[in-house]
Amino acid sequence: MQCQLTKVCALIEPVTKRLQDVALLSLRLILAYGFYEPAMRKWDDISAVASWFESMGLFAPTFQAYMAASTELAGVVLLTLGLFTRLISIPLIVVMIVAIVTVHLPNGFSSGDNGYEIPLYYILMLFTLISFGSGKLSIDNFLPKMSKED
Repeated sequence: MQCQLTKVCALIEPVTKRLQDVALLSLRLILAYGFYEPAMRKWDDISAVASWFESMGLFAPTFQAYMAASTELAGVVLLTLGLFTRLISIPLIVVMIVAIVTVHLPNGFSSGDNGYEIPLYYILMLFTLISFGSGKLSIDNFLPKMSKED
């Protein structure tokens, strides 16, 4: 039986390797789409976002409103292009952690109850991009690679 599975795996592996870049592109585009609407809503009325942040007791609410909106909008652009993907994923994770702690955590896990389910999924997807990069279907792929000097 092991021999049969080995043959099947040998046939499937080249196909799955080619699909990795499509999977990473899909992940980036889904994340960009997910951040688009919240970013646009924040920019539509940034003073209301700052007031909301202030009502939650956040430090420097206006500054944080601009930072969150800017980070999300930069994320939309950079994830779509596959440009500086690993770098933008870090502040996007921070935005998601703040969202979980300040808004979603008291509501439990379920997204239907405005829980932390969706932001947690975003964190996991962003962590995947930090770990694996943006793939070959990205601008990052065409940038010069940083190499360690021995």
